[in-house]
Amino acid sequence: MTSATDSTDLSRLFLLRRDIVLLNHGSFGACPHPVFEEYQRWQREFERHPGGYVHHWLENMDGARAALADYLHTTPDQLAFVTNATMGVNVVAHSLRSWLREGDHILTTDHEYGACNNAWAFVCSKTGARYIRRHAPLPVSTPEAWVEAFWEGVTPRTRVVYLSHITSPTALTFPVQEVCRRAREAGILSVVDGAHVPGQRELFLDEIGADFYTGNCHKWMMGPKGSAFLYARRDVQHLIEPLIVGHGWRPDAVSDKPMQDYVEQFGTRDLAAFLAVPAAIDFMRRYDWATVRMRCHEMVCQMRRRIEAHFDAEPICPESFDWFSQMAAIRLPDRVNLDALRAILHERYRIEMPLIRWHHFKLARLSVQAYTTEAELETLAQALFAHVPECS
Repeated sequence: MTSATDSTDLSRLFLLRRDIVLLNHGSFGACPHPVFEEYQRWQREFERHPGGYVHHWLENMDGARAALADYLHTTPDQLAFVTNATMGVNVVAHSLRSWLREGDHILTTDHEYGACNNAWAFVCSKTGARYIRRHAPLPVSTPEAWVEAFWEGVTPRTRVVYLSHITSPTALTFPVQEVCRRAREAGILSVVDGAHVPGQRELFLDEIGADFYTGNCHKWMMGPKGSAFLYARRDVQHLIEPLIVGHGWRPDAVSDKPMQDYVEQFGTRDLAAFLAVPAAIDFMRRYDWATVRMRCHEMVCQMRRRIEAHFDAEPICPESFDWFSQMAAIRLPDRVNLDALRAILHERYRIEMPLIRWHHFKLARLSVQAYTTEAELETLAQALFAHVPECS
């Protein structure tokens, strides 16, 4: 294990342009040199021996899946590779079309990712089920209070609960394990969108207890773009149907690996991103990622505290790892014009960071990754202090 946990040391391992202040790791991720090189090595292997795609890809995918399962504290038979978490949600939502009935409820919150909201809305339009977006107000207080408030939305018609583990617009970590426990006891299926979780928090999939859980490897795990996973408990895998029908679906035979066959096998495509996932895991282990993660969390805490104190803004959650890790939504004054501020940050300071309106809240979603420097955060602070007043 290498103790290069300082951002100056680690930033040299990324391919990022240094003329941009990238405070938006959460949207797309960033791949370190060693991981990207492994990704390209696999691509070259396919080009050197295209026939090897057919003869060896299952074996290679099994190895990558086993490494990922070990990292996520589960078993390989409960995982399948998908391109991104949105695809994972779509696999589950479309699979449930034959299971949902008119009038059934899918309970969620108003903090969910737009593309996945669309996936469920589409399925509801075909089944007559209803997608119930329960308001989860800000600020939040304790995980226990949050669960009680959310669970009040459960009715006899609720057949699915769907939640983000870490939300996209508000960057909050929801207490999904307790929700999944209650859902199991009530005979309700639980589906969790963990797009931002792997790499940003340690993830024990079997302990969380979700029926279905999808997460990205290309964001906080720093794998190549197009690498993600879908987890399905063995007891519910019979519900999975192929989103794209290919060789993996056979009407006259029972597969010994239906989860992987249905989800992964749909024709020739680039598998290199999946096969490079073990390299991303090795990278984090080599550089003591638990230490890196907590250093980044402390940097987020300090910046969040400083900016909100400057504007006398009430935080949307307590300062606790229970609620956020390396990504947090910083409260800005309610009257700030986000469009004007966004243009100034981009054009004058080359800062890339989402500015989000969630109901009446104005939020700056800050991501701090291993390569983020104190100087970059200082640039953000000074830019906000100087220009938020003129944009209000």
